[in-house]
Amino acid sequence: MIYFTGDTHFADPRVLRIHRRPFPDMASHDVTLIRNWNEIVGPQDEIWHLGDVMSFRGGDCDQLLSLLNGRKHLIVGNNDPPTTTEATGWASVQHYKEMTLDDHLLILCHYPFRTWNKMGKKSINLHGHSHGRLKPLPRQYDVGVDRQGLRPVSLDALLSTKCGL
Repeated sequence: MIYFTGDTHFADPRVLRIHRRPFPDMASHDVTLIRNWNEIVGPQDEIWHLGDVMSFRGGDCDQLLSLLNGRKHLIVGNNDPPTTTEATGWASVQHYKEMTLDDHLLILCHYPFRTWNKMGKKSINLHGHSHGRLKPLPRQYDVGVDRQGLRPVSLDALLSTKCGL
């Protein structure tokens, strides 16, 4: 299986105040997000993290990645410091990716686009960054944890929702 997520902001207390995540502290936030991730993503699955993984003050990114199931790919976000992008636990690191999954051309970027490659030919834009606050365009999906119930999501699950259609 292949899953998508974004905007986890591990060890970043700003998400508790700015994005009003329902946790009393960062420890319970991080434990819950790790548990949710591992309940969905198996060790043999692939997961694409569409940016803003963790605070630079959060410690060792490789240590965090070792707690998370799956073969992990990073699409770099605006809050991903070198300690995140240079971690060795990533299978790949890039700012933008086009991939085909189940006959769908996916355009992956941390940022939502107004237009994207082959938009008129039904390609799909997956993004993070907006924390569920942006009204989607047709075939555009926010895969960030704020929009996806604090857990990774599959393409089938995204396509079965009305959001982005």
